[in-house]
Order: sequence, then C-alpha cells, then structure tokens
Amino acid sequence: MTTKEPAPFHAGLTPERVIDAAVELTRESHLMSWSLRDLAGQLGVAASVIYHHVGGKDLLCRRVVERMLAQIEPPDAELPWQEWFRALLCSAGPRAAEYPGSAKWMLMHGPTLPVALPILEAGIAVLHRAGFGSRADFAYAALLNNAMLTVSMSDDRLQHEGDGPRDHATMMAEFHQIPTASAEVRAMGHEFIRPLAEGGETAARMRWDYYRFVVDTTIAGLDATLRTGDAEASE
Repeated sequence: MTTKEPAPFHAGLTPERVIDAAVELTRESHLMSWSLRDLAGQLGVAASVIYHHVGGKDLLCRRVVERMLAQIEPPDAELPWQEWFRALLCSAGPRAAEYPGSAKWMLMHGPTLPVALPILEAGIAVLHRAGFGSRADFAYAALLNNAMLTVSMSDDRLQHEGDGPRDHATMMAEFHQIPTASAEVRAMGHEFIRPLAEGGETAARMRWDYYRFVVDTTIAGLDATLRTGDAEASE
C-alpha cells in the first residue's frame, strides 16, 4: 500500500472519494485490518480530514458494506423459496468475499442498513408464501447467518494464508502422532483440511465447494422442518 504526503488542505476531496479509498483498502486487505491513519495516508490527508468528510472507522465500515450490498439484487420473486435463496446466497457469498470483513460486519450488526431492506423484505415475503409463518424470521436468519459465517471464516483464514504450508505440515504431523485416529479422520485431514491449508486456487475451490454445501444443507434442513410442520398440522 502506497501512502502520500499529507496535504495542507483537502481541495477536491469528497465523501465519495473517501469511501472509494476505504473500499479499495478493504478489497486489498480486510475491513477490520486497516486504520483511519492508513486511509488518510492513502488519500494524502490528515486523519482529521477523514472525520470531517465521513466520520470515524465505524461509519466508514457501514459505508463499505453498503457499497457491497448495493450490488446484490433480489432474485425473481416467482422462484420457489429454495431456489430463491440458493440464487441469492450463491450471489451474495462471492460478492461479500470481494470485500473481506464485510460478512463479519453483517453478522455483528444484522440487516440494519436501508440498502439491505429490499432483500430482507423480499426474502421474508418468499418464506411467508412458502408457509414458514412465524418461523420465517428464524429461517431467514439461519440462511443468512450460516452463509455469512462461512464467508467470514474464509476471510479470516485468508489473512493468514501465508502460514498455510506450515500449518499443513503441523496438522499432518499431529494426525500421524494420534495412534487412535481412524482412517476416516486421517482421510479428512488429507482430503478436506489439506486443500484449505495449501492456499491459492486449491483453497479457493474448496472454500466455495464448502460454501455451497452449507447453503444446500441449510436449505434442505429448513425444507425438512417445514414439511414436518405441515405433516403435524394435518394430523
């Protein structure tokens, strides 16, 4: 990251430019890892100028997440609820991953941003039409939280991906040092953990395979819950 000498004034600097720079820093690193001083250095101004134009780090984080959410559109309302959420989450997950840390922010703060309201309202409406009734809120939270938690874990892992080879060697050695470990557990270490620890494209493929598995499993579980409730109501 290159920094510029702080300018004695801030002619031409706008809130949009400040947020643009915050987005750039986030995409290069992680929403939680850069400081106001880093952002000021990126723009070549004093930190007080950032406060003047936008505010502190908390508000800047909100603005970055808003930028990310504004790029996500609700799927076709006519889709069955399972396909609606599969389409939404298979779009939202990769989009959130482009802004590392934004998934964690949403887990911490919830759908509190006006820009998220159209997706929230559309999703709740889809679940009500599907018959979730009073359980629609829980279903929506389970779907979004499981998806964003999975992205958040990947974001955090990427911050330490350089340690992957060392972590992998340590894990494999530890597996071999556990004489009671079953063949299945050893296979998990080789087939699931090893690709994640390797980093690069191998880890990326495994992360998104796992992400889709989490989405599909959450949908399947909620579908089973809905069917069970329907069966009980008809008895």
